[in-house]
Amino acid sequence: MSEVNVEFKLYASLMAYLPSGATDHAVNVTLSEGATIFDLMERYQVPREQAHLVVCNGLFVPPSQRETYRLQDGDVIALWPPVAGG
Repeated sequence: MSEVNVEFKLYASLMAYLPSGATDHAVNVTLSEGATIFDLMERYQVPREQAHLVVCNGLFVPPSQRETYRLQDGDVIALWPPVAGG
């Protein structure tokens, strides 16, 4: 089976889910072809409810597409948690 290589970026409180040695909030990941954004999140145990904002290559990915969007080689996936304002 083929593989895809993606860059996975986590910000704010989600950075705690990155493995040690990650640089610039990011890690490069190799996944099986057909893997989804949720598959990527599960690999790093990022809770789905904590991924408030999900961006793929600079474009917002709505919650309804995160389980079905198939990652492509070279994708950059960035996640942000919910942010409280005041």
